[in-house]
Order: sequence, then structure tokens, then C-alpha cells
Amino acid sequence: MSKNTKIEWADHTFNPWIGCTKVGPGCDNCYAKADFEDRKHRVVWGAGQARSRTKAWGGPMRWNKQHEAFFAEHGRRQRVFCASLADVFDNEVDLQWRVDLFRLIADTPQLDWLLLTKRIGNAKEMIAEAVDSNDLPSWPWPHVWLGATICNQPEADRDLPKLLEVPAAKRFLSMEPLLGSVDLSTHRGARGLPIYWEGTEADGTLPQYCGLSGRYLGDFTRRGWVKTSENMSPWIDWVICGGESGPKARPMHPDWARSLRDQCQADGVPFMFKQWGEWTPGENVERVRGTVDTAFLCSDGWRIYPLNLATDGGHVDDQPDLYRVGKKAAGRLFDGREWNEVPN
Repeated sequence: MSKNTKIEWADHTFNPWIGCTKVGPGCDNCYAKADFEDRKHRVVWGAGQARSRTKAWGGPMRWNKQHEAFFAEHGRRQRVFCASLADVFDNEVDLQWRVDLFRLIADTPQLDWLLLTKRIGNAKEMIAEAVDSNDLPSWPWPHVWLGATICNQPEADRDLPKLLEVPAAKRFLSMEPLLGSVDLSTHRGARGLPIYWEGTEADGTLPQYCGLSGRYLGDFTRRGWVKTSENMSPWIDWVICGGESGPKARPMHPDWARSLRDQCQADGVPFMFKQWGEWTPGENVERVRGTVDTAFLCSDGWRIYPLNLATDGGHVDDQPDLYRVGKKAAGRLFDGREWNEVPN
């Protein structure tokens, strides 16, 4: 049974609506805007603009019915990425649309729904708004994974605590495009930091330590104890990392991705390297010919220079940090292998 998406970490994509607003540097070269606004002229991106509801709502029900056949073939459940052309927690989306989406999710319990957002600060309130008083099961749901898109350290510092405050069966990070080095051990986003603490404010504060580095994080006010169950994870369960593709793609330094992988390995967090994108290190350019751009990361940013690989027999020493060879040629090999780890 084949995928209906080329995205490496999902089996299906489902877009209940189309359209969004750019909210950070990771959105600068948005592929969805380029396709559905600039090329197809179907929707207009931006605040105050109407989103376009799709007609593909029958797909998840079909996939849910195919669960037994898929599980027999693959030994796991189907993963549905929602939404690749929009944002579930977009402020411009009508509440009833979100209620309809969560009702569909509730009616397809054999699918693992991966809700990825650039607006994680909206998630807690909007989930409660859609689920409460709408005859839906109590949140969190065991088949819903909640993810935040993060591209640099400021976004991690800002959004990881917000992600951890929303109860979820699993939480994940999509760090694509990765635009800088991110240290997951220097803030509240570390694995092992609970989102609830035993006791009340009257019992005083409770010291907390980073699960990755052991660094002291501070004393936190006790909120009252909520026991962790199979439907609630207290940490980040998965990190997806990737470089940018497209004509305006920005380079991703290998050391940025390597640092994330090493942090995940040290703490037992599954790590997936999705793609290099347009740029790749020298180890992946043996078969490339002709002139390509090369990138050097300097103290003031990236410097790009053209280089004719044909004069060197198609391969050069790894003096530049990266070579622009295109997404297909760049591939997914990272330090000699593919990284396809996924939570159980």
C-alpha cells in the first residue's frame, strides 16, 4: 500500500483548508504560497484574508478503513500530516471549520494525526474551544501528535515551553528549514522537564533540571499534580530536521543538523533527517558535473561563490561548507546513512 505524499515522515497529507500568513523567517520562501497564491491564484496569503476550504474530507475516513491492511503490510499505523498547505491553529480560520476537523479526527481513531503548527501559542486555547461543548472526547487523544515548527534558537526559546504546556499523546519538532544552530538543553524544551508539578503554590517552588544537560533551570511554581498517562507525554518525543529546497533556498550547515542529532541520541529521542534540500556537503557531490554555487559560513553570514566541478573531475575537497546541487542530487544521506527514526 503506497503513500499519497512525498513527505518522508508521513503516509498521507490532509488539508482541511488552504491558506496561511507568514509568521517567521522559516516562512520566507513558503512553497504553499508560491504554488497556491502566486501560481494557481487560488487563495491570498496574509492576515485578514479568507482561507479556502477543501473538498477532500473523505480521504481520512477511507484511510481509517484501510487500517488493518496497512498494519498487516507495514507493522504500524498510518501517519497523517495535517496541514501542509495551511495551519490548524490559524487565527483566520472559522471556529466551525476547526470543530469539523476535530470531529473528523475523533471519528478516525485508527490513524495517527500529526498536527504541525507555526502558532503553537494558539493550540491550547483553540483545542479546548473546538473540543469542549461539542460532544467530543476529553483531550488529550491517544492518536494525535502535536508538533511545532522551529527554525532557530529564538523560536525554540519562545515556542518549546508553549508546546510542552499543551497535553498531547506525543510532541514533536519540525526543524525545517533549519536556519541556525539550536541547543535544546538551554531552556525548558528539554526532555524530562514535566509540564505539571506535584503540590500547590502554598507548598513553595520546585527546582527543575534539564534532562539533556543536567543544567539547573530554576525553581518553578507548583501547579497541582496531573499524573502522566498513556495519553499524555511530558517531553519532546521526536525531532525532524531538514534543509530548504526551492529556487531561493538558504543553506543549512551540517554542524547545525549534527548537533541536533547528537542531542537526540544522547537522550534517546528519535531523530529523522528529512533532506538536505538544495545544498549538501562535499561527501554527496561525487557525481555532479558543471558549475555549482558553493557556500562558506563566515562570521557575518553565508558567502556564495561559483565553482566548476568539471575541472576537478567531478569532485573537490570539502573546503566549502556546502555545494548547491539541487534537492534530488543532494539526497538524504547524513554522515554516511539515512536517519529515519520515528517514535513507537
